[in-house]
Amino acid sequence: MTFIVTDDFWELFPTARIGVLTAHGLVRDAAAVAAAATLLADVAAGRAAELVGVDIATHPAVAPWRAAYRRFGLKPSQYRSSIESLLRAAQAGRTRSIEPLVDLYNAVSLRHALPCGGEDLAALVGPVRLTRAVGGEPFRTIGATADDPPQPGEVVYRDDVGVICRGWNWREAERTRLRDQTQAALLVFEALPEHPPQVLDHALNDMAELVGRQLAATTRWCVLTQSSPMCDLPPA
Repeated sequence: MTFIVTDDFWELFPTARIGVLTAHGLVRDAAAVAAAATLLADVAAGRAAELVGVDIATHPAVAPWRAAYRRFGLKPSQYRSSIESLLRAAQAGRTRSIEPLVDLYNAVSLRHALPCGGEDLAALVGPVRLTRAVGGEPFRTIGATADDPPQPGEVVYRDDVGVICRGWNWREAERTRLRDQTQAALLVFEALPEHPPQVLDHALNDMAELVGRQLAATTRWCVLTQSSPMCDLPPA
């Protein structure tokens, strides 16, 4: 299986950097569940203290994503990047534990102020592409009962079955979402040119260390750029 960022994406965002991390052999015992939830709560509380009185829409971690969403036709007031949603949740004291791997990547996302999402590797079919939608591709977000297809030109992640994440990092699909029984996962961090390159590397290293120490997983990661747009994904 491969992960590829297509030319039509690079035409719109030529200096973006995409961090791709895989984790295999995930173990979720009671200690891991508690530790991940505690870490997320602690990181969120720290962010909340920093965000008192802050206008999230103009926050330096959020404003570039709002501009990026406008570039591919989504209204950022209606479609919020994952990092904007996380920061708003932290500011309002609404951050909640979901499952250990999601808790860990949300904690790392908040800590480094970068979007992150995850998929169950075993649920993916064919190569994963970060690309732009034709429009109308199958997509059903987590917990939904009906499809909500992407708009033409929208930045999406997809596999051979359909879209697995809409709006670049806005909403993930029910079909490939991370579950308690997920044994192998694909995690993706995203950085725009406004973010220093080392921030993405630090986030990936942080994620790899946490997943290895708390969930006993083996990991590997790479960073994709316009000059290096593809990597292999180990099988689930």
